[in-house]
Formats: sequence, C-alpha cells, structure tokens
Amino acid sequence: MGRYFLHRMSLMAPTLIAISALIFLVIQLPPGDYLSNQVAELRAQGEEANLDKIAFMRSEFGFDRPLIERYGVWIGVWPGANGFSGFLQGNWGWSFEYNKPVREVLGDSLALTVLLNFATVLVIYLIAFPIGILSAAWQYSLADYGFTFLGYIGLATPNFLLSLILLYYANLWFGLSIGGLMAPEYIDAAWSWGKARSVLEHLVIPVLVIGGGGAAAMIRRLRANLLDELQKPYVTTALAKGLTPFRVLLKYPLRMALNPFIADIGDLLPQMVSGSVIVSVVLNLPTIGPVLLQALRSQDHYLAGFILLFAALLTVIGMAVSDLLLALLDPRIRLSGRPAA
Repeated sequence: MGRYFLHRMSLMAPTLIAISALIFLVIQLPPGDYLSNQVAELRAQGEEANLDKIAFMRSEFGFDRPLIERYGVWIGVWPGANGFSGFLQGNWGWSFEYNKPVREVLGDSLALTVLLNFATVLVIYLIAFPIGILSAAWQYSLADYGFTFLGYIGLATPNFLLSLILLYYANLWFGLSIGGLMAPEYIDAAWSWGKARSVLEHLVIPVLVIGGGGAAAMIRRLRANLLDELQKPYVTTALAKGLTPFRVLLKYPLRMALNPFIADIGDLLPQMVSGSVIVSVVLNLPTIGPVLLQALRSQDHYLAGFILLFAALLTVIGMAVSDLLLALLDPRIRLSGRPAA
C-alpha cells in the first residue's frame, strides 16, 4: 500500500504541469486579450491618453513575448519584467479588469468556495449512502418507490428554478435574507461567531440546490450496483450458510458496490465549481464561479487561468483521494496487474 501511495502522489506534479499548459493554451485561443480590447475601446471613444499606459502594461506583463515565454512567466519558471513572478513564487497574477492582484480579487471567495464544496459533498454522501442502500435492500417497496420518485424530481428540476423557490420560502418562513452566503450586515465585517452562524444559515439553500442533483444521481448508481451484487451466487451461498441478510449485505455486496460510489469523489469537487455558476449567479453567492464567468468574458487571462488551475487542483486532489480510498477498499486495485503472491 505504501508503494502505491508514493506512486500515486508522484503522478500529481506532472499531471498539474500538463493541465496548466493546456489551460494556458485554451485561454490564449480567443483572438486578442484584455489589453487589446481596452485599446480598441479607447480608440473607438477617441481617447489616446491611456494608450501609452496600456502599451507599458503589455510589456510589463509579457503580452508582447512568444507564447512559450508567456507560459513560463505565468507559471513562474521564466523571469518576468521588473521582477514579476508566477505561481511557483506565490504570485497568482494580476487582474486587469479589477486592476489589482488576483489574490485580492478573490479574497474570501476562495475560502467560501472551498467551504461550500466541502459542505455540498458531505451532504451528498450523507443523503445518497443510506438511501441507496435502503432502496436496494427493500427493492420495490413503498420506500424504494418514494425515493425513486424524489430522485427523478431532483434530476429533472432545473437548479436555478429550485434556487428561486427555496429563496422565496426561506425568506417567507424563516426571514432569511435573499441571496448571498451571509446577512448584509456581515459582508464587510470581521469574522465573528455571528458572521460564522450567518454563513452556516445561508449555506443550507445552495448546498441543497447544488447537491440535490448529485445526490439523486449517486443514489441511482449505488442502488443499481448493489442490486447487481445482491443477485450474484456468493450472496446466495452466504445466506445458505446461515448468515443474516443484514450481515451479508454489509460484509460482501456493499463493499463491491462502493467502488463507483467512492470514485465519484474525483468528479464531484470540480463540478461544484464549474457546474454551479448559474446557481451562484441566481443566489448571488460570493464564490469564484461568477468571477470565472466574467473573467472569461473579458479575457482577463491571469484571473481566469488561476481559477481554472484551482479547479484542476481540486480535480487532481479528488482523484488522488478516491484512488487511495479505492485501494484501501479493494486490494485488487493496488496490485497494479501483478499476480497475487
């Protein structure tokens, strides 16, 4: 297991390097950049005074360099103008639209995004795991039909519509402020118990909206996998030897059915960032999803590149966690194709 762990960790760095190169290439594909768009806009308005400043910024941030050099400056392995550094030196880049460092633009948005993602993934698994087992163990029961119906509703309901409905009733019944992840009086305030409590209260709706579809899909997959395992001969043999159905379910079929369940960890983390942009806009959530959307629109390369690389980091970490958990659960995975001793 230790060798498998080291091998899996050693793959993360080259994977992130390859992903960073691909991200940089993709964000460079559209013609022009933010500064070019600003030049065109200033000339259309007849303003020439700021053109020299924009030309200076183009040289300052390396937009006049070849593509490979710009990537090196962005990632931090190539010296930039006037000491500008990249990710490896702890510099996340400069946001041209906001005219401030990316670190300051994102601010608390990054921490709130991680908090929202963690809470959503936790709720998805807390909901999907027991319901999936219950639906498979009591197939075609009233509970199975009820959970199946709710699952289809969760899969079919658009997230933005569910967001609006929950916002309305949360405000009507509980007096919860509309949108955001905290009450308005806490937005610029220092962190305190009251602010943390407000964040937890406002997390309920986005977690239910974003995690509802994921939980419904995961329930269907776990139920299908578990039903397939329950039909296999070893289950019949274990029951014939006198084991109780509950013990048989937990000891054998559930372990085999959990493989796809655990493998979903790697997909869930980045999906919370990329798949919740519309929900974040509707709910006015201070997460990095809406910021990414605006950065891509305005071709704010450094800001968009960092957010995409952050999502890629979540993907790599999620995949590594799921692979290690799968190796612990199923010894066949860590054998790497070698015959067992």
